[in-house]
Order: sequence, then structure tokens, then C-alpha cells
Amino acid sequence: MIQVLDRNFVPLISASEIQLRVDEIADKINLEYISEPPVLLGVLNGAFMFFSDLVKRLQIPVQVAFIRISSYEGLNSSGNVATEIELRDDLTGRRVIVIEDIVDTGRSMEYLVKVLESKGVKDIALVALLHKPDALQVPTVKLDHIGFSIKNKFVVGYGLDYAGFGRNLPEIYVLEE
Repeated sequence: MIQVLDRNFVPLISASEIQLRVDEIADKINLEYISEPPVLLGVLNGAFMFFSDLVKRLQIPVQVAFIRISSYEGLNSSGNVATEIELRDDLTGRRVIVIEDIVDTGRSMEYLVKVLESKGVKDIALVALLHKPDALQVPTVKLDHIGFSIKNKFVVGYGLDYAGFGRNLPEIYVLEE
């Protein structure tokens, strides 16, 4: 058990399990994009560790870009999505792989897909380290690669935070009940 601010968290996914899954996803992306270099779009702040580990394992040419969107307030999704850092790269005709830390309601991904489509991208793949199928409210959001499907519980670590803390943990923890 660990404590982050005023909450206790228990282990959910070990660092070694995460790294094994990152390797598996990288292997698939290496095969899928061997003929046309993609733009990897990291969603800040939560995806930074997953993004970094995944990029290091890719053996294909890639470009990287970042965007920051938010929908969380404390322990819960606010239901509203806001862009905090605008995407300025020209993505017209490009293949884009969105790298996200966690998809729960799907609202953030739905919003981001619309933003990318408005920029004239060729195609979009969605990659999420974590997915909460029971929380999904936007069934049109289809993830191309999922690290782990988890229950609809609050998690922290490996880039995910609680009130800005806990991102530096190398494993993923779930809120103790």
C-alpha cells in the first residue's frame, strides 16, 4: 500500500507487467506502420511515461507531437473536455497514432478524434494504456491497442495522478476501498 496525499492506494499492475505490454504494443505498431511513418500524438500530462516507453521501443521512423486536454476534477471526470495546449503541427494527410494514458467515458477521445479529423488527417489510431469498459459512455470510440482493461476504479501511477501527485510511480495503483 502507498499513500498519495490523503488517499491510500494498493498495487494493481506491476512495472514489469507494464513494460511487457508496452513491448507487445510496440511490436504491433512496428508492423502496422512499416510502410508509412506516423505522427505519434501524446496526450499530456498522463500519457508521458507510456508515450516515452512506447516511442523508445519503436523501430520505425516517427514524428512526435503533444496536446493537452482535460476532463478530470479530483477523482471524477467532469464530463467536459477542454484543450489546454493547442496542436499546431500540420497533420494534413498524415497517419496519426494517439497515445493516451486512460480511456474511461470516451469523451476526451471523441473530442480529440473530431479535432484531428478537422485537420485533414489520413487516419487515426487510438492507443490507451488503460481502458475502463464499464465507464465507456461513447460507444463510437474504438481503441486500436489497449494495454490493460480495468474495472471502473480510480488509479494512480505511471503517469496517472491524483491532484497532480503520484505520476512518478513506476507501477499502477488502485484506490483502496
